[in-house]
Amino acid sequence: MTGGFSRQIVIGRLKAKPLLAGQLLCGLAAAALVVRQASGAWGDGAGEVLRALLFGNLLATAGIAAALLGFAAFFRAWRRRDAFIWHDGARLHRGASDSWPLPLIRDVVISKGEFGVSSLRLVVDDDSEVTRELVKLYLLADSPEAVRGGVMFAVAGLRGFPAGSVMN
Repeated sequence: MTGGFSRQIVIGRLKAKPLLAGQLLCGLAAAALVVRQASGAWGDGAGEVLRALLFGNLLATAGIAAALLGFAAFFRAWRRRDAFIWHDGARLHRGASDSWPLPLIRDVVISKGEFGVSSLRLVVDDDSEVTRELVKLYLLADSPEAVRGGVMFAVAGLRGFPAGSVMN
């Protein structure tokens, strides 16, 4: 029991503007699809409007669901923007969903994805050849070098000697 004391150390934060823009775009897309889907049944009553929304064009209904899920994901990330990349002394956490044990992290690199978007990625020693995406650079409020240094310092401190502080 820690008595209310948390060992959460924040390494990197997210920018608010791209997250708010994502919420706005997803909300507008959902509203436009709802209006398009229900426009044929406006004068027929609420039951017909609901039926048109759920069982009209299934592709539009799937688009509405995807836009609402996107809105929820951007909203969840926006609420956690101040504590997005953090560690607790044993694991490195990305948001509330993903985490990696600090001893397995070997390096943090910047790489471009398949669409040319740069991101900060973890090299994790877990017998796979794939790096793990930590955060896209356009969402990162802090400099990538500072976040990389913070992660490597946490990893080196766990190994007993904070080598990350003397490597530069």
